[in-house]
Amino acid sequence: MSPLAELARRRATEPQAIAMAAAARSTRSLHDAVTSRPLLIVAADHPARGALKVGDDALAMADRARLLERLQVALAHERVDGVLATADILDDLLLLGALDDKVVVASMNRGGLAGSAWELDDGFTGYDAQGIGAMRFDGGKMLLRIDLDDPGTNRTIQACARAVAELADRDLTALVEPLPMRRDDAGRLVLSDDPADHIRAATVSAGFGSTSAHTWLKLPVSSEVERVLEATSLPALMLGGDPGSDPDRVFAGWRRA
Repeated sequence: MSPLAELARRRATEPQAIAMAAAARSTRSLHDAVTSRPLLIVAADHPARGALKVGDDALAMADRARLLERLQVALAHERVDGVLATADILDDLLLLGALDDKVVVASMNRGGLAGSAWELDDGFTGYDAQGIGAMRFDGGKMLLRIDLDDPGTNRTIQACARAVAELADRDLTALVEPLPMRRDDAGRLVLSDDPADHIRAATVSAGFGSTSAHTWLKLPVSSEVERVLEATSLPALMLGGDPGSDPDRVFAGWRRA
């Protein structure tokens, strides 16, 4: 039986095994992990909003067995601190025993399906704060794409602010990913290249909730990322993503940030 077929069998016959694996997992504190060196988290929540593309391959992340294999290789590396994913992937990794002593961040809003008319109305279709706490994970991540011409942005802002407060009430980390967006001439959403837009997005997100004690930001490596980081005192993770056709340039940007 293939590993994927075995996972399907266990899900069908032993659904309680996921909660049991979460309860038995040895954990690692997010705050302890970040004290010795920069934190490295592998993000794998893209499939849940239909974003399967890497480079020129539109379905690169559609093969679940291959994706899980790559995640296990990454998580076995001593310099990889943890993973960010939706419930389907984290449940698989729990059943595979791949999350012991790793930081786990649960993805909360995936409703803004890639390429949809409502993409910026990014509903919370994943984890909520109660579920994250029940699974003994470290925190929740939310995506906030900001386009001042799209009313879906405001609905997502309101939902993110509530989620930050609900996570803080449980002493769980809120990882907010603010991305300033615009529409190109063809109507496609693209990331703004204006440093001022990135600064404003960071300052707006930092103000969510009744306390920012548990809020971190997940920021893209923009052209003037130094100015963005100077706009907030909150801890920040730098956004990775698809390195495209020029990975050396992308890696150099990460290194500088």
